[in-house]
Amino acid sequence: MTWSTGLLGFAAGLLISVVTAPVGVSGAVFLLPVQVSVLGVPSPAVTPTNLLYNVVAGPGALLRHHRSGGLRGPLTRLLVLGTVPGVVLGAVIRVFAVPGPSVFRLLIAVLLLPLGGWLCLRTLHRAARTAPAGDSPGMSPRAITRLAMAVGVAGGIYGIGGGSLLGPILVGRGMPVAKVAPAALAATFVTSVVGAGTYALLSLTTTGDIAPYWSLGLACGLGGLCGGYLGARLQLRLPETALKLLLGVLALGIGGLYAVQILR
Repeated sequence: MTWSTGLLGFAAGLLISVVTAPVGVSGAVFLLPVQVSVLGVPSPAVTPTNLLYNVVAGPGALLRHHRSGGLRGPLTRLLVLGTVPGVVLGAVIRVFAVPGPSVFRLLIAVLLLPLGGWLCLRTLHRAARTAPAGDSPGMSPRAITRLAMAVGVAGGIYGIGGGSLLGPILVGRGMPVAKVAPAALAATFVTSVVGAGTYALLSLTTTGDIAPYWSLGLACGLGGLCGGYLGARLQLRLPETALKLLLGVLALGIGGLYAVQILR
């Protein structure tokens, strides 16, 4: 890795995480195309490199949420219990089954485009009301754990941050962003540690670009470490309406990104 590549990776991680951390998204889903198209990381090594980014970047935002008490409560535990076994299964599938990305991109686009649009429209509609409206009921603990496991499998296969899927779904079901964001980031961090370790072990028994690009992952992660801390601080200064709009816009952006990749 050259110095210019390292600085570019650091800057990308910093800018992405500042925007995404306030709503519980690590930013790995946006970093993935940067690594492939700009930084030249091959597949499947891009997946563990993205997971390595989450490992290094995660403590920045989590430290801030810990100080503010945002990591307390059962939601963090439920998400971790589901995503950890899911990410191990996803890593094994990625290495040995090597599923094509087209179906996955289609599913993400179909899920997040309408979800992000609905979240934005509902938030704007409620903000325009003179009287506040209550949120819809949330999900049951069992449903949350099952959802987290499915997201963990997707994260293990494609190296995306679980918060990019968990955040819009849980907030769309009525949970406040201030509660979802710390738990989603914590789950993303823990599963990324497990996922990156799984890929490192699998690289010892198989051939090909399976191990993460350590230097580049560390450079991107250091940028995300700084940006995540700043983003978590920013969350405390933003109203719930602004956070929901930001999450909806990010869901639209992620869905649109995958839709464009499908059409190419």
